[in-house]
Amino acid sequence: MLRTIFGIGALALVGLFALKVFFGLFGVLFGIFFVLLGWAVRIAIVGGIIYLVLRLFMPETAKKIEEKFNA
Repeated sequence: MLRTIFGIGALALVGLFALKVFFGLFGVLFGIFFVLLGWAVRIAIVGGIIYLVLRLFMPETAKKIEEKFNA
């Protein structure tokens, strides 16, 4: 019985160590992913604002850009 308790405890410690290593390595990757996602969102917002300004003040140019991306 004591051997079973120590076995379960050792397995739990190995599992905790594996989780720490797993999330330690992938935590960096998740961090990089979210930084890149933040940059992409900012770039998309700036591009949308630029397109909106073009659409309001130069509609012909906006139509050319729209046709270029749709074709």
